[in-house]
Amino acid sequence: MTTTTRWWLIRHAPVVNHGGRIYGHTDVEADTSNRRAFRALAAALPSRPVYVVTPLRRTTQTLAALVAAQGECSGVVNPVIEPDLMEQNFGVWQGMTHAEVHSRRGAEAHRFWLSPARERPEDGESFAEVVERVAAALEVLSQEHAGRDVVAVLHGGVIRAALAVALGIDPEAALRFAVHNLSLTRLTHFAPGDGAPPAWGVELVNALL
Repeated sequence: MTTTTRWWLIRHAPVVNHGGRIYGHTDVEADTSNRRAFRALAAALPSRPVYVVTPLRRTTQTLAALVAAQGECSGVVNPVIEPDLMEQNFGVWQGMTHAEVHSRRGAEAHRFWLSPARERPEDGESFAEVVERVAAALEVLSQEHAGRDVVAVLHGGVIRAALAVALGIDPEAALRFAVHNLSLTRLTHFAPGDGAPPAWGVELVNALL
């Protein structure tokens, strides 16, 4: 018998006061004032899910606003905090503008992202490495919460990585996905009971409700 675990991936609310600079692992705040967007998201989500956030406060702030829009008691919500679902660590690039990064790299600007998927910033990680850690985290959490609905407030790069995992595509191709703030992406994890490898389905990508 196959166990189905449903993932509801939400990109956090827009960040504030970052001055157009790359923030990655920097712990910046989110603007959660868009009540219409939060109400629309809340209406689309399942009841009594498992909540997942990262240690970065823009995800916890977004979840708090989402729970408030659902009308639930915030004291009931005890999210799983998963460090392996944090945004890409851009190392020395954090705090720079995109133009400064491209100037530092001395290479042609990437069509979709800061750099090719396998380029690792100094003291940081490549997007391909993000895909690897996200794949492992999603599998562990899908096993721990098998058969449940999992509402995860995450980061744009992490949701792109999750799509790479679900679709089995090269990390470079996954950088083509647009993932807007407060968008919803739906994935389904299928775990066969016969020992066969798990599989993924994609139901919705970057939906703005």
